[in-house]
Amino acid sequence: MTDPASQHAGLPHAVFLHRLAGESQSSAPEPRLGRAAFVTLRLVDLLGPEHTTLHPDAFHYQYVATARCCRDLPPGVTETSHLLGLVRGTGDAFRQRSAGLVLPALFAYAHYLEDEMRLEEALDVLDTLLQVGGVKLTPADAVGARLRRARVYRKLNEFDAAEQSYAEGGALAATVGDKHSELLSRIGRAEAIRGRGNLAEAERSLRGTLVEAEAIDDRQAQALAHHVLAAVLQTGGRPADAISHAWVAFQSYGDEISQGRALADLGGLLLMAGQTTGAQCALREAVRRGGAQDYASNALIELMHCASFCRDRVGFERWREECDARRAGMPPNILADFLLKAGIGRARFGQFDRAEALLAAALQIAETAGLHEFVFRIERIKNGLRDCQRSLASGCEVLEAPELASDAVREVSASVARLES
Repeated sequence: MTDPASQHAGLPHAVFLHRLAGESQSSAPEPRLGRAAFVTLRLVDLLGPEHTTLHPDAFHYQYVATARCCRDLPPGVTETSHLLGLVRGTGDAFRQRSAGLVLPALFAYAHYLEDEMRLEEALDVLDTLLQVGGVKLTPADAVGARLRRARVYRKLNEFDAAEQSYAEGGALAATVGDKHSELLSRIGRAEAIRGRGNLAEAERSLRGTLVEAEAIDDRQAQALAHHVLAAVLQTGGRPADAISHAWVAFQSYGDEISQGRALADLGGLLLMAGQTTGAQCALREAVRRGGAQDYASNALIELMHCASFCRDRVGFERWREECDARRAGMPPNILADFLLKAGIGRARFGQFDRAEALLAAALQIAETAGLHEFVFRIERIKNGLRDCQRSLASGCEVLEAPELASDAVREVSASVARLES
């Protein structure tokens, strides 16, 4: 298990062995955690229907070896706790012949990995959950696993797989009368459609879903529908229309993580509308709440963007450095956004050669990941970069980001500013 990860491409759960690649010391924390996750999930596999005749001694041997491996992991690390819990849950499930006993630990580990943006690993854990649970999964678990798997696929920009998994989850929810999950499935599919660039269809679907959520007073589904609708309107170049939906989403969510995501998105929208004070307040609050979450990375990128918009060179460098420290853990969409807005910032400060290099890097990442909307936006900005340079050289003032604020937008901006008071 200390061989290069590429040699294990055909193994189940080999994605966890990728952490060994490039590490000079196998005793470093990440390789040890990756190796432990690999052997732990191989242990979980023994609960699958194909291992019903496995002799208890064979399971016990593998269980003891896996438990020893996990006990040697760094203490006080969240992932260590998840792996130890998985080992205990697998042992209980095997002894009682009930795979359902390990499902909560699998759900929790998958959620942790998703929050840490280890998306391929999260997908592996969710696939393991569906395989081990099989036909014995409760309807709630079967629906929940498919919707969560769809969300991970969407974050990986694998939209075909995401839409299929959303459809599967929605169909299962409909058969058991779970209207809430059915609405979540439709909202998720609309978000995948947005990722493909079909904004009109995404907006139509979301407005219809919002009507249904309001009819049954499903506040969580309403909040999510408003939030995704704000994203669709933003993508379509209608930030002023999107702001009210993002604010309603923030007010309607019942958990801090969802509120933080809404604040991060709201900050970006307020910046697009020229409301820099409200934007900075929303973004700083999102960073404060977010920690290592992906939405905090988005908020940091927007703070960097806001600083360059205000021609605050010190602020731009400060936020750029914080973004750069997170770069290794950024998925393609966030990384492309960071490089794009870092490039825009360099151009605003007259560093056009550095801006061009950053935009080229952003374009390559977007093209490789199939982020078509990003590709179009980056190409448009990159093609106009030298025109901006000539305009500045000739002394012409370049007007950008005109004021888009209505009374409603200004009211939201003022409300956000009060969050820090």
